[in-house]
Amino acid sequence: MAQRARWWVRVVDPIAAVGEVVERVPGEILPAWRRVNDGEPVAPVVAALSVAVVLQAVLPGRVVHPVRWLFPAAALALLILVLAAHGTRIGQHRSPALRAAILLLLVVLSGANIAAGARLVIDLLQSEGIREPSNLLLTGAAIWLTNVIIFGFWYWMFDRGGPVARAHAAPGYYPAFLFPQMQLENEMARPEWRPMFFDYLYTSFTNATAFSPTDVMPLARWAKLTMMLQSAVALLLAILVIARAVNVLK
Repeated sequence: MAQRARWWVRVVDPIAAVGEVVERVPGEILPAWRRVNDGEPVAPVVAALSVAVVLQAVLPGRVVHPVRWLFPAAALALLILVLAAHGTRIGQHRSPALRAAILLLLVVLSGANIAAGARLVIDLLQSEGIREPSNLLLTGAAIWLTNVIIFGFWYWMFDRGGPVARAHAAPGYYPAFLFPQMQLENEMARPEWRPMFFDYLYTSFTNATAFSPTDVMPLARWAKLTMMLQSAVALLLAILVIARAVNVLK
């Protein structure tokens, strides 16, 4: 039971799980991504959520019926929560309840997109559903890109405890992803560089297109497993959609 409690605390309140005090070695010079900072702008998060809502809105009714409203409703709730709690910058407002609510909404968004993808895959395997190659490719692309955005959110929310824990430089968390800037000298990377939402979105996009890590390497086992799952889903969706579209064209 104690282990479960510790696991739950680390998920919903990463800072409390490891303590507030960050011990420093005298004279130690830390890179920017390990220092306390003022958080990151909320605009990229808002933009990504807006794109995801638009992508889901253009999906054919067959793949989102009967819960077309579920994804936009959850995305709107997530957007309101983030803006109300953090304003224009994410990172300084610490709330375990808010983090739990955001994670729950991410689960809903993931489930809605998985349901749409599953419906499309079933139709493809049974040679049913969408007949026009252009609509089929656009539908597959919309689900694929929504998947990229959602996985980007998962990476962003759990790497080193999430954006709030990273802004507070919470100790006890090792990086789940190794970005190139973490290893480069100042001449090759800005001294104030630290990973933000767009970096995780880029990681998700490249993983879904290359079906493997590119310049950003997963270090934690959960990151490797999640990237492996994302690559498998992206590969399956791409193969089935393209094969079906080619078959229809023939």
